[in-house]
Amino acid sequence: MLDEKIKATINHGEGTQIEFKQCENALNKDVYETVCAFLNNSGGELLLGVRDDGIITGIAPEFISQIKSDFTTAINNPQKISPSFYLSIDEVVIEGKTILYIYIPESSQVHRCNGKIYDRNEDGDFNITDNNTLVSALYLKKQTVYSENKVYPYIKIEDLRRDLIKRVRQLAVNQRGNHPWKDLDDFDLLKSAQLYLKDYQTGKEGFTLAAVLLLGKDDVLLSVLPHFRTDAILRIKNLDRYDDRDDIRTNLIESYDRIMAFTQKHLPDPFYLENDKRISVRDKIFREVTSNILIHREYMNAFPAKLIIQPTRVYTENSNKPHGNGIIDPNNFSPFPKNPVIARFFKEIGLADELGSGTRNLVKYVRIYSDNEPQLIEENIFKMIIPLTPHDTAQATAQATAQATAQATAQDERTVKIIEFCKTERTASEIMDFLELTHREYFRSKILNPLLEQDLLHPTIPDKLTSPKQKYFSSLQ
Repeated sequence: MLDEKIKATINHGEGTQIEFKQCENALNKDVYETVCAFLNNSGGELLLGVRDDGIITGIAPEFISQIKSDFTTAINNPQKISPSFYLSIDEVVIEGKTILYIYIPESSQVHRCNGKIYDRNEDGDFNITDNNTLVSALYLKKQTVYSENKVYPYIKIEDLRRDLIKRVRQLAVNQRGNHPWKDLDDFDLLKSAQLYLKDYQTGKEGFTLAAVLLLGKDDVLLSVLPHFRTDAILRIKNLDRYDDRDDIRTNLIESYDRIMAFTQKHLPDPFYLENDKRISVRDKIFREVTSNILIHREYMNAFPAKLIIQPTRVYTENSNKPHGNGIIDPNNFSPFPKNPVIARFFKEIGLADELGSGTRNLVKYVRIYSDNEPQLIEENIFKMIIPLTPHDTAQATAQATAQATAQATAQDERTVKIIEFCKTERTASEIMDFLELTHREYFRSKILNPLLEQDLLHPTIPDKLTSPKQKYFSSLQ
């Protein structure tokens, strides 16, 4: 439990990742310098209501609410901490006294407190603002460790999806009516979200890998990361191959939509009331699973992320830079953001919760859904296992059979239409127009490539499949 964890932290004493502040009736002035230093260094734990020597003094009860409010307001104020960073506060009672516990993860950004840059060592927080060597080293460390910050100076705003920028602005405003993105133009919104940075190795500025992943056009994204892919697979009846599959190679916002749609298509949603209101337990679970696959992933690794629905479980894999090894204990772990910029973006638009709470929600709702516990395994490949009940499996099997039959019928009819249309040589664009399709990657992966593999269509330039002059024809009569 959290109180036991905090007792162990207090017994350990202060260090590079642990700091005590007395704060009996107000915040110490140097609290925010410590927050800034933790964000810039390796993260840490901040305990308010504890003396430097580990003696628990507690927070006076009448001041707890005000201290929490002051902290939350300041930490989200870019004039205090820039860029701002969302942190939550837990109240814990130890020895009859209330202390406030704040877990501060390492950030992928360099932060300033009141315009100054702070770092952390055994002696505490120190101001490095005027030390160009230390400041440059800090920026380089962030860009090396966090691949989401890699700068692409030749990518322009025209390479990003303006329609998606409009959509995420509205999603953010839906979360908070006075959200600062509401009145920002597209470029300032992207800068505010830390998607446009300066590369301190080259001195060039530009959009980052995170910007491309979140909002990039498909061709731009696949040009930057040719290996990018998320595979959603249903493997209930056909265990050697699959019953259904979605090969997802698009931005993270629409990837989220497609993964959620896949689970909604193939998994049941039992009736459940929470506070007299019906909620979707299935969607609660797979909101966390989906955001985890997309947010906490090492995108420079070519290993494709997978979500596989099997007879007795849902199993996921994604590439990872582990901060530990083995099965994660949800009751005793320190969450570590693998892509903090992407994680914060997802939180701003309501697709993810604050760091750590998602895992607690996952455990809560899996217990309701399948009367079992999820498993989270931290290794070079991060794995999640969501157990399913026999009822889940039976319903998913029935759904798979019905859907597979319907899909096969529809695909057969579509194949006949394409073969007839391609008795005359046609370009890919002409076939797409004929089918009234607009998503080129979907057309290639789901329609064109399978027809080529089955020799139902043939390229006119077989030695150069990507030729702009390429056309396709059918030899069947």
